[in-house]
Order: sequence, then structure tokens, then C-alpha cells
Amino acid sequence: MTIKAWPSSERPREKLLSFGAHSLSDAELIAILFGKGTRGKSAVELAHDMLNELGTLREVVTASEERFTSLKGIGRCRYAQFHAAFEIFRRNLEIQLTRQDAFNNVEDTKRYLQAKLRDCEQEKFALLMLNSQHQLIAFRVMFTGTINSAAVYPRELIKQVMRDNAAAVILVHNHPSGVAEPSHADIRLTSEIKAAMSTIDVPVLDHFVVGDKETISFAQRGLLS
Repeated sequence: MTIKAWPSSERPREKLLSFGAHSLSDAELIAILFGKGTRGKSAVELAHDMLNELGTLREVVTASEERFTSLKGIGRCRYAQFHAAFEIFRRNLEIQLTRQDAFNNVEDTKRYLQAKLRDCEQEKFALLMLNSQHQLIAFRVMFTGTINSAAVYPRELIKQVMRDNAAAVILVHNHPSGVAEPSHADIRLTSEIKAAMSTIDVPVLDHFVVGDKETISFAQRGLLS
């Protein structure tokens, strides 16, 4: 039976329009992105197959093109649809931070950084470049390391800050291990970068560590002193 033959109250698109996207299951959300199914399977059935194969919605979003398109009935077009939708989500978060005070909107900043770095397989160290109102100028990945480390050079950070004419910065890096707890090395590096930035009168407002399930703020932990 095709979705068109279902009662209107059970069709994913109609449910979304009537009750909001939050009322839909993961499979129903995926089905809306698919738009239609394949011969013999509705879009919802196809979505259930994908979730059964890959595990969770997160695994669907982060699957490689090869893994995604290896599933029966799924091609590159649907892979592109998923990544376009996720990129729209990321860009919307970025737009919010260009209009808001990124330092005071900690939860919005965490969501943005999670979307940027949570699923990276290598450790990345980045800077949020901020203007005098603490609004986002740019997100700059400065260094990329192995699975558990990244060499960070304060001199290179200062050069980029001056190129962007940033008035303040927020530091961020991810832990590919999934554990966001700051290490002693993270705390020591933060102090070194703060000292380096002080030579050009640019304050370090915070340092975020992005893990699998949480993102930790040094400022909230009292670790910036």
C-alpha cells in the first residue's frame, strides 16, 4: 500500500503540517526527505530499512556516501538530499551567532559547535572569531591532528586573529574519543593561548571541548582563570 492510500492523519507530510515536525518519528522524517519510495516499498518502509541497517538517525546522517548508497533503493540523489538538509541546519545556527552575542548565548554556541565538530574522526582545533559585540565573524579550523591530538601553535593563531581583525576569540576543539572532559593538557594550552592573545589585547572568552554527548565550556567550569 502506498502512502497516498493511508489515512491522512498517518501520512508523514500531513502529520508534520498538522502537528509539527517534532511529532514525527525518525523514519517519518527520513521519509519526507525521500519524498517517495521504490517499487513495492513506501518511503516510510524504505526509511525503516535504513534505520534498521545503520542503527540510528545520527548514523544515517554521518554515513559515508558509499555506505549510504549501498542500501537497496537508496542512491546518490537521496544522499545529496540528506547532506543538503544538514548543511541548512548548520548554516542556520551560524547565522544566529552572527546576530547574537556568542559569548552570552552559550547553548546556541554549543549546538553550533556540536554540528561542526562532534562527528569528526580526527581532533580539530578551531577559533570562533568575534567582533566587539561578540558576534561571530568566522569559524576557523586552525589545526587538525590524529585521532587523539593536534599540535597547536599560538603564533599561527595570532596571525589569523589579526587577519580577521577579531576583537575577541573563543577556542574550541573536539575529542574523537567522545569524552568531552578537559585534560590537563587542554587547560595548560588554554593558559598559553590566553597569554599569547594578551600581547595583542584580544581576550579569550571561552574554550569549548566537543564530545559525543556533551560539550563542555571552560568558562562555565571556572577553568579560564
